[in-house]
Amino acid sequence: MPDTQDLPQIAEAKAQATPAPTAALVAEIVRFRLNETITEQTLVDFARATGPLVRACPGFLGRHLMRDSDGVWTDLVLWENLDAARAAALAVTADPAFAPFMAALDVSSIEMSHQPVLWSLDG
Repeated sequence: MPDTQDLPQIAEAKAQATPAPTAALVAEIVRFRLNETITEQTLVDFARATGPLVRACPGFLGRHLMRDSDGVWTDLVLWENLDAARAAALAVTADPAFAPFMAALDVSSIEMSHQPVLWSLDG
């Protein structure tokens, strides 16, 4: 995988994601099902492989991948603000390194939202 610092999408995202002083923490919530041929471990491996790309995006705070008992997955990503979340979504989905992860998803099932974090409690 190329050094993410040299990717034009990341540089563009950094330029677009200058946080405003009053910007609110944002949760990006993506819910989806897997394509039938993809195993749980394969998806986890694909997600892990996107780590350096996502981590290089300005405003990235954390990412959590989970699955419910009905087989619906949630990819929860925390961002410093909405502008950072939107810029990163454009940058990573345009990057070839993200393609295996996206190809594993049933695209007809994808639901994505950005929600302000109103309260949180850390351990």
